[in-house]
Amino acid sequence: MLKMKPTCERCSAALGLGDQAYICSFECTFCPKCSEALSLSCPNCQGRLVLRPPRTRSPTEVPTQGFKAKLEDILNRS
Repeated sequence: MLKMKPTCERCSAALGLGDQAYICSFECTFCPKCSEALSLSCPNCQGRLVLRPPRTRSPTEVPTQGFKAKLEDILNRS
């Protein structure tokens, strides 16, 4: 699973799950401003910085009520 780092590694700007950010293949993470200043090249591994896919929620959040209710129903049948 892709690690969504919460800050830019260069300037420490906060990066939310849905914010635009750039990453390399080693998941080094940079804000758009720093990525542009670095010419889309990672200073750590010299890899290419590409746009990080956004997430709408954390994968560790509690499942929605519909899913939870279905799961409890299945478990209670046993």
